[in-house]
Amino acid sequence: MSGTTSLGTYLRDLRARRGLSLDEVARLTRVASRYIEALEADTFGALPAPVFTRGYIRAYCQALHEPVEEALALYHSQSVRTPSVPTQPVKVAAPPPSAETEARSRSTVLVSFILLVVLGLALFGVTLALQSGKDTTEKRTVDTTSSPSLSPSSTPAIAEAPSPPVSEPVAAPPPVITPRVVSPPPVATVHTAPPAVASVHATPPTSVPSASPATPPSAPAAPPAQPATPDLSGVVAAVTSPYHLVARVSEPTWIRVRTEDGRLSEETIPAGQVREWVSNGPFVLTIGNAGGVSFELNGRVLPALGPSGAVISRLVLPPQQ
Repeated sequence: MSGTTSLGTYLRDLRARRGLSLDEVARLTRVASRYIEALEADTFGALPAPVFTRGYIRAYCQALHEPVEEALALYHSQSVRTPSVPTQPVKVAAPPPSAETEARSRSTVLVSFILLVVLGLALFGVTLALQSGKDTTEKRTVDTTSSPSLSPSSTPAIAEAPSPPVSEPVAAPPPVITPRVVSPPPVATVHTAPPAVASVHATPPTSVPSASPATPPSAPAAPPAQPATPDLSGVVAAVTSPYHLVARVSEPTWIRVRTEDGRLSEETIPAGQVREWVSNGPFVLTIGNAGGVSFELNGRVLPALGPSGAVISRLVLPPQQ
């Protein structure tokens, strides 16, 4: 191409040789058709920043399978010769507002002001109504509270009018005074009664200590009789070492297990839990609830050891001969 060829002429010739339209090039390059037209018309002022313009040129040449260097060189030479003065946007002064728009704006402001005034008056009226209702309720409560105090003052005035002709009401007050005088003696007797009550309180301490030490020892004395466990020798006679003990708990039970090597296991096992121990020698068990646990020794189920709540202080499994 000669040096006088512009970028727009160069691109337009490439497109014409390919037989493509502007819309087809825009679809291939994915560049807006108005930018393609601006490139071919050399109107760089209608294009975005040079960075984007160079990208459009590359996309144009790649879509037509042409080298990009010559087109970029043409763009560079033209952009250097023609400063980017047209690219500066021309500020167009806005037309002065018409009389109609000014009237509309004034009417809008006036309507909004009227609405604000109406709203303020409505709020003021609601506040006055609420305040007056509160005042009326307070007056009613004051009237109701003051009315009973007025009624007794009126009744004595009515009673004083008939009092001169009738002499009997004058005699009635003395009986009312006499009960008040008689009432203090029973009150005095009530005050004298507490010494008798104090004596009653003094006697229980002597009887309680005598009875309390006798009963508590008798209650814990019952557990030692619990070791009446069933004979287990027939069930575990053929069991040999090592021993595998399994405990299945149906009620919360406290169990202490000591193995042959001296290890000690002690816990309160909740219902539904299973515990296992292994030892080369017999187990020594202490059970807090014999009816809440069942045992298996080397796979053999042992019979029930006692009722629920029974305590077994020492149980050797398997029993020693």
